[in-house]
Amino acid sequence: MSRFVNEAYRNAAARNGSRLYPLGRADILIKEFGRVFGTHLGHLSSGGHFEADGLLITGQSGSGKTTEIRSLIKGFNEDEVGLPNGKPARFAECSLKGISTWKDLGQSSAKAIGYPINPKARLSQGQIWDVVIREAKLAGVVGIHFDEVQHMFRGKNDEAILALLDSFKGLMKNHDWPLMLIFSGVLELDGYIKREPQVYSRLTTLPFDGIEPETDRQIVHEIVGSYGHVSDLEIDTDLMTLDFLDRLITAGAYRWGLVIKLVKLATAAAQDAGSSQLTRDHFVDVWVNKTRVSRIATPFLHSGYDTMYRKENPFILAFAE
Repeated sequence: MSRFVNEAYRNAAARNGSRLYPLGRADILIKEFGRVFGTHLGHLSSGGHFEADGLLITGQSGSGKTTEIRSLIKGFNEDEVGLPNGKPARFAECSLKGISTWKDLGQSSAKAIGYPINPKARLSQGQIWDVVIREAKLAGVVGIHFDEVQHMFRGKNDEAILALLDSFKGLMKNHDWPLMLIFSGVLELDGYIKREPQVYSRLTTLPFDGIEPETDRQIVHEIVGSYGHVSDLEIDTDLMTLDFLDRLITAGAYRWGLVIKLVKLATAAAQDAGSSQLTRDHFVDVWVNKTRVSRIATPFLHSGYDTMYRKENPFILAFAE
């Protein structure tokens, strides 16, 4: 094995990297997606013109929304639901990070559905989106997940924001091939989309709420045990205490995605240390390695952790999505 590969971390990532703990919100997401897509499929079968609906998922950075949506889309694409035209239905994904214009988004959307457009091609904005619609229909792509959508709106005036929303509306109302849209982003995204009532009314909104310690400690406890078990690690009884669980929740800024990421990293640290047991020290190791603070200053050991680390301002963006 190459000296540039840490086997413990490689094995941990292979074992847990794509593993998703089944939170209740996943069932709600699947149910709402199934309702919207079922309606969409019925309209396609009827053969008449219709306007597509969609979903709006918001949550703080690190809440795990992107991971949940990608898992949903992966499962949907693998099911290969048959469309009236004989094609298996697919959903595409497109991140809006670094994208600021509708033309750029068209280029990225074309690539997402499997039809990349040469950047040197002399196509207008409208022509690029005509290609997107045409190729989506040919490929059985019934919708697109646009992730981190708030990036498209930031820094723009009201007129520009409304123009973008009107363009999204045009995709959902396209006469030839209406597209289901899933928008996801941080909480401010809801405010942007509300500016266009016709778009907002077609979306089912699903906020991804944070962790409530009083009601969610048991689930956090189960997450620690689940990832530890899959990694063949015993769980130190210390990790079952209210003290540790509250510290872990605080360290993850009360966000499911961050808590799960911390647990995954701690199991990797335990394996790298050759330990057969997952302990508090492994969580401390992860924090120190990421932040270079002293061990006593980590939320897992500091006496004033609950005031030192605030959920509205996570100390460490390195853990965020």
